Amino acid sequence: MGAVVQVNQSNPSRSVVDEAVATLAFGGVVVMPTDSVYGIGCAATPANPAHQRIFAIKHRDRTQTLPWLVADPSDLGTYGADLPDYAIRLAVSFWPGALTLVVRASDAVAQEYRAVDGTIALRCPNSNLVRTLARDLGTPLATTSANTHGAQAATSGSGVEERIVAEADLTLDGGLAPLAIASTIVSCLDVPPIVLREGAISTRKIMACAQGN
Repeated sequence: MGAVVQVNQSNPSRSVVDEAVATLAFGGVVVMPTDSVYGIGCAATPANPAHQRIFAIKHRDRTQTLPWLVADPSDLGTYGADLPDYAIRLAVSFWPGALTLVVRASDAVAQEYRAVDGTIALRCPNSNLVRTLARDLGTPLATTSANTHGAQAATSGSGVEERIVAEADLTLDGGLAPLAIASTIVSCLDVPPIVLREGAISTRKIMACAQGN
């Protein structure tokens, strides 16, 4: 069974961060709280065996891809390419926060992490814990919700399925996720943007920001 460690998501201890970074750096799978829901992730490095393990743990089809959680809003320009102006406005307005942007992937994104159309989903969460992990690792985290595919996302550490805790290498239990609702997902491939999933941020706010209002 994977280890379970308590963590303060806003102010994580150095020892917990170091343990999680070491687990991720050596190809481990970590369950972690975010500002929205709990996620299960790995270091988004090429040929990381943990990437495939996440699909197996979730019972999820490998043809799907994993969103990336990035350390800083500026990472949009590192991992995204041919960004429309409104995508930058959205990141400036809502990052860190519960907004996932689907953009064309830059050359910095390994092929195995790209969707078939060459895109990548990026989010800078409002979580000091997650952002510190990505910053210390020097790479984003390839992460998806910590639940069996098709099941309801966990919004607390105690709500993560026992099976998933057992199959992951480390679970960081930060109690209740602050928002307890999934992020809003926006496709930034065309003009205007398309809201693929309305979550914590309303479509009205997304469209108003995209239009510069």
